Amino acid sequence: MRVNHVGEICAQALYQAQALFSRDDTLRRHFETAAQEELDHLAWTAERIEELGTHTSHLAPIWWAGAFAWGSLAGLAGDKLSLGFVVETERQVEAHLASHLDRLPATDTSSRAIVDKMKREEAEHAEAALAAGALTLPAPIQGLMRAAAKVMTTVAHRI
Repeated sequence: MRVNHVGEICAQALYQAQALFSRDDTLRRHFETAAQEELDHLAWTAERIEELGTHTSHLAPIWWAGAFAWGSLAGLAGDKLSLGFVVETERQVEAHLASHLDRLPATDTSSRAIVDKMKREEAEHAEAALAAGALTLPAPIQGLMRAAAKVMTTVAHRI
């Protein structure tokens, strides 16, 4: 659950940066709305972490700063590429959440409910970005994003 919480910290930073650099008022509101929706996920994961008697990542400020930097780069690249970044990010998050569901015990209904709802909502964010005109990111950028996500998930699991 700590990894999912870090993912929501990163989602906040990504969407905030993308809103900041958006050139279009409608898309800026889209990013701001997505950031607001992700606040629910952040609260759910934080509450579940507390219920499980563990802690959030000690590196939260670093995760936020790194994601804000990625979101800034995406925003500076232009709105259509920034939306493409959303699509790729949310697809990767959706896949991570699906794998998390596969690993969660069937008896942990609280965690399963949170992860399942988050998975559905992340897919909706990707679809909304596609509908808004997202461009597909080049394969090397997608690979770099996957590598960065792997580092994040591995470290956040432990720290």
